[in-house]
Amino acid sequence: MLYTNLQHIETADAHQKFISENENVMICCGRMGPMCIPVYGIMELLEDQYTKVKFVDMEFDSPESHVIRNVPEVRNFMGIPFTMYYKNGKLVKATSSIQSMAQVRTILDAEFSNV
Repeated sequence: MLYTNLQHIETADAHQKFISENENVMICCGRMGPMCIPVYGIMELLEDQYTKVKFVDMEFDSPESHVIRNVPEVRNFMGIPFTMYYKNGKLVKATSSIQSMAQVRTILDAEFSNV
């Protein structure tokens, strides 16, 4: 389990249920490492500002995270975390590696402009 203050997604079924039940979702799939921890922190800070987006994490090394690790959009990713943005159950953006607050905000504003 990841030691963050975010809600955790632990199974492939829970992942599918969560993205289908929530309009705007950001999932950070990673480890408790130096490239991932800053992204979790950014997500925790943005939760109060982007109230129409659900921010969650998923453990990269879990077999269940195949639902993120194996999508075509991440095929050429070289670093973790894999950060996935879903709108109405569809993947609309995927990034890898460390992200800054500005980078995350730019994606949230572009992909979830109604929030």
